[in-house]
Amino acid sequence: MRKIKIAILVSIILIGLFVGVHLMTSFQTRKAGEESPATKISDGDADARLEKIRFVEDKRGQRTWELEATAVEQYQNQNTLLLQDVKVTFFMKDGRSVVLSGDRGKVFQDSRNMQLTGNVVLTTSDGYRLKTQSISYDHAKAEVSTSDPVEIEGEQMHLVGKGMLVDIEARTFKVLSQVKTLWRGGKV
Repeated sequence: MRKIKIAILVSIILIGLFVGVHLMTSFQTRKAGEESPATKISDGDADARLEKIRFVEDKRGQRTWELEATAVEQYQNQNTLLLQDVKVTFFMKDGRSVVLSGDRGKVFQDSRNMQLTGNVVLTTSDGYRLKTQSISYDHAKAEVSTSDPVEIEGEQMHLVGKGMLVDIEARTFKVLSQVKTLWRGGKV
């Protein structure tokens, strides 16, 4: 049963990152608003900038995801998007939801690769929480990874370790080293 719950968590992470990359690439066509020095993301001159954004995808009357960020900057010469205070909520068909958040996001529009850094947290409505400092999505390899410490917590388990690799195609999830797991009651 615990393996099934971990597999569900991994699936949710993978879906979240895939939708996040799809969402970030849709910003290419957006235009910039006025720039506020207090919320500037980078030192460079952005080609386009949006502040206090909220995008919602709706399919057949059902909300599928919602993205919020305090600012988004597009750099056409580097083909990148930078996001500040990112929060993406994914709404599953079965009524569950998943929230992925971080301090900063970077999307490489040509490769569709993505990085989320600073207080990265993924929370599911059924009680799972993943915390790390950074996470990367490699679109060509269909992999999600981090070399940072990882903490996964659920109702009956608490797992910590260093590094994580999720292979989306193979549907595998690995915590790479220094793994410690605490089971809290329940049946094995």
